Amino acid sequence: MSQPHPRTVVVLAAGEGKRMKSALPKVLHPLLGRTLLGHVLAAAAPLRADRTVVVVGHGAEQVRAHLDEIAPDATPVLQAQQLGTGHAVRIALDAAPNATGTVVVINGDVPLLRSETVAALVEAHEHAGTAATVLAAEVPDPTGLGRIVRDSAGRLERIVEERDATPDQRALREINAGIYAFDAARLREALGKLSTDNEQGEEYLTDVFRLLNDAGEPVAVHVAADYVETLGCNDRVELAALRRLLRDRVNEGWMRTGVSILDPQTTWIDVTVAVERDAVIDQNTQLRGATVVGAEAVVGPDVTLIDTVVGPAATVLRSHAVNAEVGAGASVGPYAYLRPAARLAEKSKVGTFVEVKNSELGAGAKVPHLSYVGDATIGAKANIGAATIFVNYDGVNKHHTTVGEAAFIGCDTSLIAPVEVGAGAYVAAGSAITQDVPPGALGVTRAPQRSIDGWVARKRAGTASAQAAERARQATEGASGGAATAREGEPPHGSAETAGPASGSGDTATE
Repeated sequence: MSQPHPRTVVVLAAGEGKRMKSALPKVLHPLLGRTLLGHVLAAAAPLRADRTVVVVGHGAEQVRAHLDEIAPDATPVLQAQQLGTGHAVRIALDAAPNATGTVVVINGDVPLLRSETVAALVEAHEHAGTAATVLAAEVPDPTGLGRIVRDSAGRLERIVEERDATPDQRALREINAGIYAFDAARLREALGKLSTDNEQGEEYLTDVFRLLNDAGEPVAVHVAADYVETLGCNDRVELAALRRLLRDRVNEGWMRTGVSILDPQTTWIDVTVAVERDAVIDQNTQLRGATVVGAEAVVGPDVTLIDTVVGPAATVLRSHAVNAEVGAGASVGPYAYLRPAARLAEKSKVGTFVEVKNSELGAGAKVPHLSYVGDATIGAKANIGAATIFVNYDGVNKHHTTVGEAAFIGCDTSLIAPVEVGAGAYVAAGSAITQDVPPGALGVTRAPQRSIDGWVARKRAGTASAQAAERARQATEGASGGAATAREGEPPHGSAETAGPASGSGDTATE
């Protein structure tokens, strides 16, 4: 849109929000990826204002810190005493003495406001050349809101706060949305004439319209197409209602772009998330922060992704991920936990009850179940057996483990970092590996197995186990003619090598 006039945006964010009953300033309460204040600033951003002034008061330091993060170019201005909206705007303009053209004023608690609506208000105001234009909306229940009072010709006569309204005025359903466009010079002049002659004893910004009208200056009303955009919140119940409305808006938007959301009521997607066409989002799923879901990926049910990238055609099922990457065609879950810096290459797999942190899985690598992978690099096509632990912490420092391409780690193995298992190497099930395993070698640390004959009969006499063992012994003796058994304490036949993975892969790892 064209910008014929200089512009200044003023956001009113000084209120305490007592009914929120929170140590957090009201404007900093989160709502699907942004704070209330963040949503308002995002709605105003397309105006390309010359300056943005945010009036702060309650929790000023917290609000300033938040502005440093999300809008470092905005200027915070302190309203030490909350003496009304007119007083707040006057303080804001004192901090912008060279402001000319259009001044846009927005309450800091209207998170559903669309940038298109703000732009339409400003464009109508500048095109008509009015001294002031108020955004209005017709609402089902105007309780607690300022009313738009029109004259017999339908022109704006004044804006009346509910506390000061007559019974007839309170019956009006056209309300003031708390969003305005002013001519800067005429606004400054009117602000200097405000009084505190009202029930609250405050300087009302809305009285500017009455003063301008009385002076013969043109004022106007611009009606929002959807009153929902103008809704603010004063307590946590209203905040939850806004969250649901925004959820529905976001979900509808993604579905209209070609994303399948199977249960929109249980799917919560932050406004900062990106989802590509033909992705499928199943029920009870939260996509938060800078999360990206690729085309044809399937996410859910019961998934939470925070700042996580899911590649095309990947699957994430009943899992939780934070600052992770899931490659194209990869598979995660169910019940997996991807912690920060977990990086899964294409077609890799992290399965049931697996936790991965600060580790990379190569293409086609598998960690199917019941394992912890921390500070590790796992090569392409490597297979990590169930109950494998990457022992990365010595009590003081973290250490790295490397598993080479197509290596095979047997079940119930501990890889005690720093250690490297070479490409194509095997590790026998039940091993605790403390030294490097060369490429193509077998690493094994199991002690030889001992079977102590007759132990159950001596130590667990009378138990069901002892009775079952006796029946089995009798059956064996009857079948073999009483063949002798190994004596107590004799070593078993074979060695660790013959009892290890050479005897078959099924006892060392799982798929």
